[in-house]
Amino acid sequence: MGLFDKNPFGHNLFIKKWLIRILAVLSHQRYKRFNTLEIEGSDIIRNLPDKNVLFVSNHQTYFADVVAMFHVFNASLSGREDSIKNLGYIWQPKLNMYYVAAAETMRKSLLTKIMAYAGSVSVERTWRSEGKDVKRQVKMSDISSIGKALNDGWVITFPQGTTTPWKPLRKGTAHIIKKYKPVVVPVVIDGFRRSFDKKGLRVKKKGILQSMVIKEPLDIDYENESTESIIEKLEYAIEQHPSFLKVISKADLLAIEEENKQRKWNPPS
Repeated sequence: MGLFDKNPFGHNLFIKKWLIRILAVLSHQRYKRFNTLEIEGSDIIRNLPDKNVLFVSNHQTYFADVVAMFHVFNASLSGREDSIKNLGYIWQPKLNMYYVAAAETMRKSLLTKIMAYAGSVSVERTWRSEGKDVKRQVKMSDISSIGKALNDGWVITFPQGTTTPWKPLRKGTAHIIKKYKPVVVPVVIDGFRRSFDKKGLRVKKKGILQSMVIKEPLDIDYENESTESIIEKLEYAIEQHPSFLKVISKADLLAIEEENKQRKWNPPS
């Protein structure tokens, strides 16, 4: 890698490497000291191709989820077995790794702009803007940007588009899958909602067991499978299909909803 090499989005790779290193050092204790991250599926990460891989995950915070994935994926590629022990894995991070995020979120502060440079593919949300419900057409340039990222490497996406559980998946994800035919890898996370505030920037509570399960790539018929079929397959894979609600008690559901309403940061007890 040369000093002035850039990725397809014009970001200098030398700067991106150092941003990832710094953010990893600053965030590592959130998953190893304050709380514990339990991981499954490191071997799957190591067996993936270098490009055109789409990770599809449920979503619990704005940033803590994707930062954890950057840790886990880089640690796995460096030979760690379901562990992020020893931060040396971040010295040579995978630079062609991206995540899909709302453009308005990534423009809000210096920190979010830094995180965007480290790997965001920023898109305009079609259903929500500045806290209000809207209806907008999908921008083809956003689809093309995700395709550009897939052509260069790996992309992480959260197709529910919200940190609230059990919400329907956005059909745009299925259209992207049919158009670019990526290897689709489901990821299921838990514990982040209890550990962090909604943004995922502050530790809300210590001693929480977080988990990340990386599943085998999905078998998808890109040409003949309908978008509805793909969406249903994704919902089951990331454990957000409505049928999962049948095995959750009403009391637990109410507790989840109440917790979701109170996800402002409070000093950990």
